[in-house]
Amino acid sequence: MKKILLYSAACLLALSSCDMDINENPNYPASGDITPSLEFPAVQNAIAAVPGDAMFTYGGYFAQYFEQRPEYNQYNDIAELHFDEASQLFDRCYSTIYAGAMTDIKDIESKTTNTANLYVCKVMTALAMQYMVDACSDAPYTEACQGSANPNPVWDDGQSVYENVLKAMDEAEAAIAASDNIDMTDPMFSKNLDSWKRFANALRLRMYMRLIDANVDAANYTAKAKAIVASGILPVSDVVFNVYSNAEGQYNPWYSNIFSLNANNFCAAYPLVTYFNATNDPREAYALNKAAASGKYVGEIPGAKTKYLEWDGTKLMDKDVSLVNTEVAKAMPVYLFTLSEVEFLKAEVELRFNNDEAAAKADYEAAVENDFLSRQVAGYSDFIAGDKVNFDKQATKEDKLKLIYMQKWVALFYRNHFEAWSEQRRTDVPAVSSASAEKVHKDPTSYTAGNLIVPAVNYYGKNGLCKRMPYPSSARQLNKNTPAVKTLADPVFWDVK
Repeated sequence: MKKILLYSAACLLALSSCDMDINENPNYPASGDITPSLEFPAVQNAIAAVPGDAMFTYGGYFAQYFEQRPEYNQYNDIAELHFDEASQLFDRCYSTIYAGAMTDIKDIESKTTNTANLYVCKVMTALAMQYMVDACSDAPYTEACQGSANPNPVWDDGQSVYENVLKAMDEAEAAIAASDNIDMTDPMFSKNLDSWKRFANALRLRMYMRLIDANVDAANYTAKAKAIVASGILPVSDVVFNVYSNAEGQYNPWYSNIFSLNANNFCAAYPLVTYFNATNDPREAYALNKAAASGKYVGEIPGAKTKYLEWDGTKLMDKDVSLVNTEVAKAMPVYLFTLSEVEFLKAEVELRFNNDEAAAKADYEAAVENDFLSRQVAGYSDFIAGDKVNFDKQATKEDKLKLIYMQKWVALFYRNHFEAWSEQRRTDVPAVSSASAEKVHKDPTSYTAGNLIVPAVNYYGKNGLCKRMPYPSSARQLNKNTPAVKTLADPVFWDVK
């Protein structure tokens, strides 16, 4: 059991009385005993589990941070894009969002009139729905969590979900009464309403950029993005759900799965390692080990575990590649929004919309430095002076923007892989190499360090990368309004590049 304290309301029981009705289930409190203060930490825990557990793995493969370790086999299908609805990859996330977080939010909203409480519920709803849309493009929203009153809720299109949750968050913030403060247990921000407002602005900014790039009311959302950056009301530290420790039963949720399986299936992917090496980045050592055979950092070409023997007669072994150091994750918090991501978004707004290269440079450098500080890695000053990552040494505005995106990709490694995958789909950076996996292996000069590679074994047949998660199998079975089956090649609504 995780160190969640009171964080699962369904498992709480007041033990102050010895008078217990034998007809009551002692493991579940009566509905009237589940207060918003008990439920809200469960909401945070459930939503954090989406990027902090399953999507940390899947996003790690899709962003090409991870590859399947040669001598293990658990994630072969993920590396080779050999999955569909029947694989049930997103089912646990879907259940966690709806049966967990959204159901509790609905209950909290029915039990409180405190406007600050209602506001933070809308912020968490926006985050949960952002995850749903970014994974599947559509999501139950307007009819969600009505129980037996509506067992077949419609799946709203992703654009309307984005717009509706942003509107609801704005309205809830505007309605906060001067006399109201958060009075629910709050592991994320300890009831600090200013921190919630800063987080909400970061979330708005993330979502605005996706709407802008999808050309959805772009002028309006561009103005809103510029206003947020100008306001300075943004997080001043990483936004984390941090209740974990380096003790069995209290580990980070992603590490807990590795620990329970007693198997580290992860080695470094070729794009990440080649970019680390090309830019002389000391962060490479943060969560990667040098290959035992060569004493160097070596990445495995995506989807190529079984192809090396065919290509050059080499049987790839664990010793030949850099294994991921999963020990780093034991007590790692779930990063819902890093300070680096905030600064990268600011840099993008300043460069794209304000044409202010000086401000963009300052934000870019702050983003990279904050990532070094977060990982407690030395060497930032020498790193940022390097030709390939120095902002001033990029020839054009487009080159500077690409650098912002590339360094965001690096900074999201071992922080939020779901966001890394989403940002790559939004920006098309890193770009996808025009060279095949086999060509890259046989002629590394055909490849630009950091570019993503179409997996050597790619079952979904479109010669590309994964653009979405399949709809949950459980939704397909239980909800007749679940949309028609999509392929992994079908992009989410904001992925238009």
